[in-house]
Amino acid sequence: MEIMVGKTAGFCYGVDRAVKGAEEEINKAKEKEPVYCLGEMVHNRKVIEKLEALGIKCIETIEEAKGKVLIRSHGIPKEIYKIAEEMNVSIKDYTCPNVLKVQKIAEEFSGKNYFIFLLGAKNHPENIATLSHCGNDCYIFEKEEQLEEAMQVFEETNKKKLLLLSQTTYSVERFQRIEKMILERLKLENDIDFVVKNTICRTTELRQKEADEISKKVDAMIVIGGKNSANTKKLYEVAKKNCKDTILVESVEDLSLDDLAEDFHKLNKIGIMAGASTPKESIDEVITFLKRRS
Repeated sequence: MEIMVGKTAGFCYGVDRAVKGAEEEINKAKEKEPVYCLGEMVHNRKVIEKLEALGIKCIETIEEAKGKVLIRSHGIPKEIYKIAEEMNVSIKDYTCPNVLKVQKIAEEFSGKNYFIFLLGAKNHPENIATLSHCGNDCYIFEKEEQLEEAMQVFEETNKKKLLLLSQTTYSVERFQRIEKMILERLKLENDIDFVVKNTICRTTELRQKEADEISKKVDAMIVIGGKNSANTKKLYEVAKKNCKDTILVESVEDLSLDDLAEDFHKLNKIGIMAGASTPKESIDEVITFLKRRS
């Protein structure tokens, strides 16, 4: 049996930076002061459990902090920085540079009186943070069928400027489809200044491309990552289109050969991809599991 593992599988730069930074902060603090993280540092249960075992305390609101607070890779709404300052809470910011870039663009174009379309999941922490930089004239949506409502909201403002942004881990294909749909819709309105900023990070694009390529070459596909990880779900969706025997697992503990295929031993090639928050050890454990049963 051949196992094809994606070269881009596992931690991206932003997640690796955040996790290593958290470990360093714990080592610095030792028993002197508690180290908090506002929300989960990354969307992966194993990583969170490891950090909590080392001493990180995950909190839901800044008001719960009584010591240094780490900002996760997804970022936080800008008003929280002000609250932390007023509380005299020390912040160590590990927001991914790509996420900061989206926030900067949103702030810039909001200041230029643009209406902003943000593509992504409404309740995702990254988007909640980005929306705080968009002002009042913005609309977030995730799917093509929501575009009509979004356009109605935009048209009701009578604005003549429109910006298209996206979550850094959004689907490349879906972004392109929605961009095309908006362009078609605006053909009859020549006075609209439409600006497109594809803010999907390069790593996400490469990962989705590799998932697409591998899933076309294998008999079955395993995508490893947190069930609440947006980028992992996108990898699963991409792979599933090409390979019907595709499954999504958080770790080797969730892996069932019966779920993967009717007859595991008839599989010649198995592909493996992993989300940006998936640690290398989780990937290695799945590979070892498969090899022992092949």
